[in-house]
Amino acid sequence: MKLTTLLIISLGVFLVGCGSKKEEANAPLTATAKVIGSNNESYGDAYFEEQDNGVKVTLNLSGFPAEAKGLHGMHIHETGKCEGPDFGTAGGHFNPTFKEHGKDNPNGHHLGDLPNLEIAEDGTAKMTVMAEGVTLKKDAEYSLLDGEGTAIVIHESADDYMTDPTGESGGRIACGVIQS
Repeated sequence: MKLTTLLIISLGVFLVGCGSKKEEANAPLTATAKVIGSNNESYGDAYFEEQDNGVKVTLNLSGFPAEAKGLHGMHIHETGKCEGPDFGTAGGHFNPTFKEHGKDNPNGHHLGDLPNLEIAEDGTAKMTVMAEGVTLKKDAEYSLLDGEGTAIVIHESADDYMTDPTGESGGRIACGVIQS
């Protein structure tokens, strides 16, 4: 009787353990980026989640100064490094397909091109967008997590969605390294 009970309990624990591993395997790939300003001040986090057609990017930011109110170019950059004050260490836009800049450009666009981010009067910015054509799968084509990694960068001005190579979006005011 004791042996049978022990076997039943052991089997139950084993099955529960197998079920949770299966759920983990089916969970979407995710990544985060801690977004910082040029003086290393924290603005919050960007969240990345693998989808069928790319990566969903969700930003929940706050603490921007009043003069930052308005539209700002936002891009995924080619290097996962955010050293202030100008964040030049993040390199250029993520562009593994060697296209020109901007969603309105007739010659295509960078995979790192994202819509403008609006910073509200109270210094907050909340947005969810799709970065189509990229992935969080390591060792996959167009992965945001391979090699030197990538970063999300917010620029000082609005992106015109056309001018190569940067959309005339100006200097970099915030940056976050994308990490799994």
